[in-house]
Amino acid sequence: MPDKRRHRGAHPEDEALFAEADIPRLRTAVSEFSWLLSRGYAEPSGLKIVGDRHELTVRQRMAVRRSSCSAQALRRRRETLIDLGRASTSGLVVDGYNLLITIESALAGGVLIVGLDGCYRDLASVHGTYRKVEETLPALTLIAAHFASRGVTRVDWYLDKPVSNSGRLRALIETEIGPGAPGWSIHVVNSPDRALIEGELPVVTSDSGILDQCGKWANVASDIVETRIRGAWKIDLRGT
Repeated sequence: MPDKRRHRGAHPEDEALFAEADIPRLRTAVSEFSWLLSRGYAEPSGLKIVGDRHELTVRQRMAVRRSSCSAQALRRRRETLIDLGRASTSGLVVDGYNLLITIESALAGGVLIVGLDGCYRDLASVHGTYRKVEETLPALTLIAAHFASRGVTRVDWYLDKPVSNSGRLRALIETEIGPGAPGWSIHVVNSPDRALIEGELPVVTSDSGILDQCGKWANVASDIVETRIRGAWKIDLRGT
């Protein structure tokens, strides 16, 4: 059945799954899961233990997983995080779908999970196919404005070639945003993760697998949401 979604908004069950009364339970689950990860538990088994203990749904477990990390990973991410202004002369490499879909979700009223590392993560998924939605161009425009305001003139976007419509998204960015962002270049490659991890420029992503292996990184999605998207739906699972 074709995907006919026009927005990157909330799941119909999110209002109930992430109600205020459930936040303390989810925060406890994040703390416990991170504790297990810090002690060498495999992610699937650790998440099952915590998810079963707190009777979490599949979507709640996804939120807990995306919010958690080991103490070792958290320490490394804090050490390699840089302010966006420090990349104004060297430039940035961007995990394209990761950043774009997060901002689309924020604009559409989708839930954003604030993890232990301070990253804002959506609960959306492209499932192998990216579909342009009504928030796509506004999101790209916000991203471009934010980079410009911080003096970043070189931005290398990386999109996943195996994801359908990556070529169309590249053309859209080049046509609609490119003229106002001359320092942007869009790359459609088979393995963006490898390019981001092995490159020398700071990385823009909230992907945990990349953050734990890349060099410097900038927490751009959270900056954009905090400064440019008032009223975004944020669920902070860091606890105290």
